[in-house]
Amino acid sequence: MTPVLELREVSKVYGAGPAQVRALTGVNLSVRAGEMVAVMGPSGSGKSTLLTIAGSLEQPTSGTVLVEGDPLSAMSRSDQARMRRRHVGYVFQDFNLLPGLTAAENIALPLELDGTRSKAAAASARRALEQVGLAGEAGRYPDELSGGQRQRVAIARALVGERRLLLADEPTGALDTHTGEAVIRLLRAACDEGAVTVLATHDAQLAAWADRVVFVRDGVAIDQTAPPAGPESLLQADS
Repeated sequence: MTPVLELREVSKVYGAGPAQVRALTGVNLSVRAGEMVAVMGPSGSGKSTLLTIAGSLEQPTSGTVLVEGDPLSAMSRSDQARMRRRHVGYVFQDFNLLPGLTAAENIALPLELDGTRSKAAAASARRALEQVGLAGEAGRYPDELSGGQRQRVAIARALVGERRLLLADEPTGALDTHTGEAVIRLLRAACDEGAVTVLATHDAQLAAWADRVVFVRDGVAIDQTAPPAGPESLLQADS
C-alpha cells in the first residue's frame, strides 16, 4: 500500500554563511492510511518545520516529499494549493483564523474555495462545530472566543471535508484536559476511517494515542518507537 505521506532524506536550511540554521537533516518518515504518528522533541528541534514541509507550506532544501505517492516537487504551486485544500487539514499553534469571518465561515471557507456550494459548506461547518462542542458559537468571531474555543474551531476546520492528511502542531496546547481528550479522540477516529495524522507535541499523554512516536532533536529523527502504554491506561494512572 502506498503511504499517504512519505519524507525521503528531507533537509531544511535557513539563511546562508555564518547565520545559516539547519532545521532538519536527512529526515525519513513514512505514514500509511490509518496511522497516527506523534513527533516529539524539545522546542526548536524541528517539529513544526517537519509539519509545514509535509503539507507543502514550505519547500525542503533537499530531499523528497510525497503525498499519496505524488512528489510535491513535481506539482505546480496551483496544484499544491489544490492538494492542500482537498486533502490536507492543518491545526496551527496560533490558530490562523481570519478575524473578519465567524467561526462557521472560517471552517466553510476552504470548502467554498474548492468549489463546494455555500449552503453545503455552511452545513458541513455546523456539523464540524458540533463535533468539537461549539455548536452554539457558529456566529461568533475569533476575538469573541477564548483561546481554547479558537483552538477547537481550528481543529474543526482541519477535520471538515474528506481530508486524508491531518497535520497538528500542539493541537491541545490551549485546551483543558477534558476538552483535549475529546479532540484527540476526534483525530484518532479520523485515522480509524483511513486518514493519517501527524502531530507535534510535548505531551506524553497525547503521544500515547499515537501508533508510533518519532523523536526529533536538532533537526534529526533520532528514534521511532511505539508508545509504551495506551491512552486509557495513562488517563487512569492520573485519576
